[in-house]
Amino acid sequence: MSQAAPSLAPPASPRAALLVIDVQNDFMPSGRLPVADGDAVVPLINRLGARFANVLLTQDWHPADHVSFASRHAGRRPFEQIALPYGPQTLWPDHCVQGSEGAALHAELELPHARLLIRKGGDREIDSYSAFVEADRRTRTGLAGYLRERGIDTVYCCGLALDFCVAWSALDARADGFATAVIADACRAIDLDGSLAGAWQWMDQAGVHRVTAAELLR
Repeated sequence: MSQAAPSLAPPASPRAALLVIDVQNDFMPSGRLPVADGDAVVPLINRLGARFANVLLTQDWHPADHVSFASRHAGRRPFEQIALPYGPQTLWPDHCVQGSEGAALHAELELPHARLLIRKGGDREIDSYSAFVEADRRTRTGLAGYLRERGIDTVYCCGLALDFCVAWSALDARADGFATAVIADACRAIDLDGSLAGAWQWMDQAGVHRVTAAELLR
């Protein structure tokens, strides 16, 4: 059963935050885990960021032997799925290794007033798509507490990739009680075996708004 979507605070409100997810070199078309057309979101996110007083960033930040890397599992290939103690895990090409150029934020991302950067996926034995809760669904990042301490009740999500890190972050924002929207045209997806349609279905059911940049930039 779908949940009612709570009303969103407007971008200029001190109660609203823009959450910019994983706009990093390895997710660009030339990166190690490319998201098609991923670089196209950068100028739009810069324009959106100028409308928000509260801008937050996330950064995938993996050790070189992270459990989600196919290279760590003999005989396995990227995009296969395995079972780990915390549940099913998609295996990925090595990407966003701590301190590497691939892990760096895109050079043209211009959000100088961003107030917080959360690095996720740093535990070698647990993956982390969401900005709020790691893949074991127990280890929290502290983002929800930060938002509440600042009086923020609305989260607008954008970035890469829509069907993984953006969707998981949006779902967890709603589960934590925040009014939540995904800015659809400021995201791009991997779309692995129908993952994009599934992500939108879960977000619709959870009461996540779907908005466009044009609506927020008027």
